[in-house]
Amino acid sequence: MSNFINPKEVFGESFLLESQKAENLYFGYAKEMPIIDYHNHLEPDVISNNQNFRSPTAIWLDGDHYKWRAMRNFGIDESFISGKTSDFEKFQKWAEVLPNTLRNPLFHWTHLELKNPFGIQEYLSPKNADSIYHQMNERLQTADFLPQSIIRNFKVTTLCTTDDPADDLAYHKALKSSSFETAVLPAFRPDVYIYIINPEHYLSGIKKLESVCGVTIESASDLLNALQSRIQYFAESGAKVADHGFEYFPDTTLWNHNLETEFADFLKGNTKTFSNPEALCGYLLKELCKMYHEKGWVQQFHVGATRNNNSDMLRKIGINAGYDAIGDQYFAQRMSVLLDELNSSGQLTKTIIYNLNSTYNEVLASLAGNFNEAGIKSKVQFGAAWWFLDQLDGMKKQMNTLSNIGLISTFVGMLTDSRSLLSFSRHDYFRRLLCNMFGSEMERGLLPNDEEWVGKIIQDICYNNAKDYFNF
Repeated sequence: MSNFINPKEVFGESFLLESQKAENLYFGYAKEMPIIDYHNHLEPDVISNNQNFRSPTAIWLDGDHYKWRAMRNFGIDESFISGKTSDFEKFQKWAEVLPNTLRNPLFHWTHLELKNPFGIQEYLSPKNADSIYHQMNERLQTADFLPQSIIRNFKVTTLCTTDDPADDLAYHKALKSSSFETAVLPAFRPDVYIYIINPEHYLSGIKKLESVCGVTIESASDLLNALQSRIQYFAESGAKVADHGFEYFPDTTLWNHNLETEFADFLKGNTKTFSNPEALCGYLLKELCKMYHEKGWVQQFHVGATRNNNSDMLRKIGINAGYDAIGDQYFAQRMSVLLDELNSSGQLTKTIIYNLNSTYNEVLASLAGNFNEAGIKSKVQFGAAWWFLDQLDGMKKQMNTLSNIGLISTFVGMLTDSRSLLSFSRHDYFRRLLCNMFGSEMERGLLPNDEEWVGKIIQDICYNNAKDYFNF
């Protein structure tokens, strides 16, 4: 450990808090607030079954494409990343890489996750990898490290998973009827039914939806009816959120009778391809948005990614494996057309826009401010920094943009967008940064020297705004 700074100097109680005002805001107002994590990719079966994780690798490295990308950047062989080497060998390789992630957000995230919930206040390196692995593993076998216990530890009151419309939601129902205090709610993610990327895969998904709904889908109307029935099913299971991820934002004005006829032929197997997937996507999206409004749901749009860039690794590993990137598609005008049409017909529901290309931060923040409604604070929100932007610089840019163009006081705050239960520590990371930003400006005389006034806004951003906005 002689090659490393004392971790307590870096990840101590004042981590990221650079002034007395920042410390007062954090400890007095932010730290003890509960968490609402309104968008993540946690697996409801893991939460419901509530079984101990087999190893630190299982809870920490499996499926974590952030860590996988860093390991590949460092030249680690794929067998130690997504391959079949042992859990301990994978952990050792991560310990080899981690000291070289300085200034990457993974360095902060990883050590915050070691500190809470594991209580480990050492920098992970090859020198102590064996010791830390066994410390983590020992604790993971206790009742305090069951999935539900970890969620309690982070004071999570509500979390929303991301679910296929064809899912039976059995685990959500089991959790609702159990004694577990945290509300684990489904979120409706219909991407695979409105995008045609691979015609064969698309039709396979349609068959799955047909089976669940007990219908035959032979037209766009049939498809919408099936999806509407699943929206009703999700609503009955507690859902309040729909989610969409876009590589491009579709033109919602292209659909016509000829395309409708062609799509019906495609569904019936009369043609092998469909000529205009964008028109289909735009049409279905617009109709789904109207259904979300009817249910009073919040719709979330994730824009600005380009996915599965490495076709060789896509074939070998599949999706969500760390081969995505920031895209450069311009989408604001099309989004404006959709929001305006929905608003004009009285069918625009609450909307959160997450942006992956910071070039468009100001564009989307200003767009969001065009569609407000009396009695609703920031009905259309410029959402939290997402994915590649979910780091100190990206979060600062997002919050500064929101402050300059909208109202940060109405911001619904942080989310994890993660597959790991340990990622709830990112809420603490966000809160420390938030308090430091406000505290610094209080020290400089740019904000009122009134901790109660500013502290109330901090608490709203950390928790209260999300609770009110989503009606949890």
